[in-house]
Amino acid sequence: MRIEILAVARGRDPVIEDLVARYLERTPWKTRLRTIEGGGSASPVRRREIETRRLLEALAGAHAIVLDERGRAMSSEAFARLLARRAEEGCERLAFVIGGADGLDPRVRQRADLLLSLGPMTFPHRLVRLLLAEQIYRAGTILSGHPYHRA
Repeated sequence: MRIEILAVARGRDPVIEDLVARYLERTPWKTRLRTIEGGGSASPVRRREIETRRLLEALAGAHAIVLDERGRAMSSEAFARLLARRAEEGCERLAFVIGGADGLDPRVRQRADLLLSLGPMTFPHRLVRLLLAEQIYRAGTILSGHPYHRA
Protein backbone atom coordinates (compact mmCIF):
# COMPACT_ATOMS: atom_id res chain seq x y z
CA MET A 1 0.00 0.00 0.00
CA ARG A 2 1.21 3.48 -0.88
CA ILE A 3 0.23 6.37 1.38
CA GLU A 4 0.16 10.01 0.31
CA ILE A 5 -0.46 13.08 2.39
CA LEU A 6 -1.96 15.67 0.07
CA ALA A 7 -1.48 19.05 1.71
CA VAL A 8 -2.57 22.38 0.32
CA ALA A 9 0.27 24.82 0.88
CA ARG A 10 1.35 28.39 0.47
CA GLY A 11 5.00 28.67 1.40
CA ARG A 12 7.37 26.25 3.06
CA ASP A 13 8.69 25.48 6.51
CA PRO A 14 11.89 23.46 6.21
CA VAL A 15 11.92 22.54 9.91
CA ILE A 16 8.44 20.94 9.76
CA GLU A 17 9.17 19.37 6.36
CA ASP A 18 12.33 17.73 7.76
CA LEU A 19 10.46 16.30 10.74
CA VAL A 20 7.64 15.01 8.52
CA ALA A 21 10.18 13.37 6.21
CA ARG A 22 11.91 11.68 9.16
CA TYR A 23 8.66 10.03 10.25
CA LEU A 24 7.51 9.09 6.75
CA GLU A 25 10.77 7.42 5.75
CA ARG A 26 10.45 5.14 8.80
CA THR A 27 6.94 3.84 8.07
CA PRO A 28 6.45 0.29 6.79
CA TRP A 29 4.51 1.67 3.80
CA LYS A 30 5.79 3.69 0.87
CA THR A 31 4.71 7.10 2.15
CA ARG A 32 5.17 10.62 0.86
CA LEU A 33 4.02 14.18 1.39
CA ARG A 34 2.68 15.79 -1.75
CA THR A 35 2.13 19.53 -1.74
CA ILE A 36 -0.87 20.79 -3.68
CA GLU A 37 -0.18 24.32 -4.80
CA GLY A 38 -3.07 26.71 -4.50
CA GLY A 39 -3.97 29.76 -6.49
CA GLY A 40 -1.24 31.99 -5.07
CA SER A 41 -2.41 35.59 -4.96
CA ALA A 42 -5.86 34.88 -6.41
CA SER A 43 -8.95 35.82 -4.43
CA PRO A 44 -9.92 33.37 -1.65
CA VAL A 45 -12.85 32.07 -3.72
CA ARG A 46 -10.71 31.53 -6.82
CA ARG A 47 -7.86 30.06 -4.76
CA ARG A 48 -10.18 27.52 -3.14
CA GLU A 49 -11.61 26.57 -6.54
CA ILE A 50 -8.10 25.91 -7.87
CA GLU A 51 -7.20 23.91 -4.74
CA THR A 52 -10.41 21.87 -5.05
CA ARG A 53 -9.77 20.99 -8.68
CA ARG A 54 -6.18 19.96 -7.95
CA LEU A 55 -7.15 17.91 -4.89
CA LEU A 56 -9.90 16.05 -6.73
CA GLU A 57 -7.49 15.28 -9.59
CA ALA A 58 -4.87 14.05 -7.09
CA LEU A 59 -7.46 11.80 -5.41
CA ALA A 60 -8.31 9.91 -8.60
CA GLY A 61 -8.14 6.19 -7.86
CA ALA A 62 -7.25 6.63 -4.20
CA HIS A 63 -9.01 5.66 -1.00
CA ALA A 64 -9.48 9.16 0.45
CA ILE A 65 -9.29 10.13 4.11
CA VAL A 66 -10.00 13.81 4.58
CA LEU A 67 -8.94 15.53 7.77
CA ASP A 68 -11.87 17.53 9.08
CA GLU A 69 -12.64 18.74 12.59
CA ARG A 70 -16.17 17.32 12.23
CA GLY A 71 -14.85 13.91 11.27
CA ARG A 72 -14.45 10.73 13.26
CA ALA A 73 -11.92 10.84 16.09
CA MET A 74 -10.08 7.63 16.89
CA SER A 75 -7.34 6.32 19.12
CA SER A 76 -3.90 5.53 17.77
CA GLU A 77 -4.72 1.84 18.07
CA ALA A 78 -7.93 2.24 16.05
CA PHE A 79 -6.03 4.27 13.46
CA ALA A 80 -3.44 1.47 13.19
CA ARG A 81 -6.22 -1.09 12.72
CA LEU A 82 -7.75 1.12 10.00
CA LEU A 83 -4.47 1.22 8.08
CA ALA A 84 -4.00 -2.53 8.53
CA ARG A 85 -7.53 -3.21 7.20
CA ARG A 86 -6.94 -1.03 4.16
CA ALA A 87 -3.70 -2.90 3.40
CA GLU A 88 -5.35 -6.31 3.94
CA GLU A 89 -8.21 -5.34 1.63
CA GLY A 90 -5.69 -4.64 -1.12
CA CYS A 91 -5.84 -0.86 -1.06
CA GLU A 92 -3.13 0.24 -3.45
CA ARG A 93 -3.20 3.95 -2.66
CA LEU A 94 -4.41 5.67 0.48
CA ALA A 95 -4.51 9.46 0.37
CA PHE A 96 -4.92 11.78 3.34
CA VAL A 97 -6.09 15.32 2.58
CA ILE A 98 -5.13 18.40 4.59
CA GLY A 99 -6.90 21.51 3.37
CA GLY A 100 -5.58 25.02 3.11
CA ALA A 101 -6.25 28.18 5.08
CA ASP A 102 -9.53 28.76 3.22
CA GLY A 103 -10.90 25.36 4.21
CA LEU A 104 -12.08 22.52 2.03
CA ASP A 105 -14.77 22.72 -0.58
CA PRO A 106 -17.75 20.44 0.20
CA ARG A 107 -16.91 18.45 -2.95
CA VAL A 108 -13.64 17.29 -1.37
CA ARG A 109 -15.41 16.21 1.83
CA GLN A 110 -18.05 14.40 -0.25
CA ARG A 111 -15.28 12.57 -2.13
CA ALA A 112 -13.90 11.24 1.16
CA ASP A 113 -14.20 7.60 2.09
CA LEU A 114 -13.67 8.75 5.67
CA LEU A 115 -13.63 12.10 7.44
CA LEU A 116 -10.99 11.95 10.19
CA SER A 117 -10.61 14.38 13.07
CA LEU A 118 -7.40 14.92 15.01
CA GLY A 119 -9.54 16.59 17.66
CA PRO A 120 -11.74 19.63 18.10
CA MET A 121 -8.85 22.09 18.44
CA THR A 122 -7.62 24.16 15.52
CA PHE A 123 -4.00 23.49 14.52
CA PRO A 124 -1.72 25.20 12.00
CA HIS A 125 -1.88 23.26 8.74
CA ARG A 126 1.85 22.57 8.73
CA LEU A 127 1.64 21.16 12.25
CA VAL A 128 -1.20 18.87 11.13
CA ARG A 129 1.20 17.40 8.57
CA LEU A 130 3.61 16.55 11.37
CA LEU A 131 0.89 15.14 13.64
CA LEU A 132 -0.44 12.96 10.84
CA ALA A 133 3.03 11.76 9.80
CA GLU A 134 3.77 10.79 13.40
CA GLN A 135 0.48 8.90 13.70
CA ILE A 136 1.18 6.99 10.48
CA TYR A 137 4.61 6.07 11.87
CA ARG A 138 3.05 5.17 15.23
CA ALA A 139 0.50 2.94 13.45
CA GLY A 140 3.36 1.02 11.88
CA THR A 141 5.04 0.56 15.26
CA ILE A 142 1.78 -0.60 16.86
CA LEU A 143 1.22 -3.16 14.11
CA SER A 144 4.79 -4.48 14.38
CA GLY A 145 4.74 -4.67 18.19
CA HIS A 146 7.55 -2.10 18.47
CA PRO A 147 7.86 -0.50 21.93
CA TYR A 148 7.55 3.09 20.57
CA HIS A 149 3.86 3.03 21.45
CA ARG A 150 3.35 2.51 25.17
CA ALA A 151 -0.37 2.85 25.72
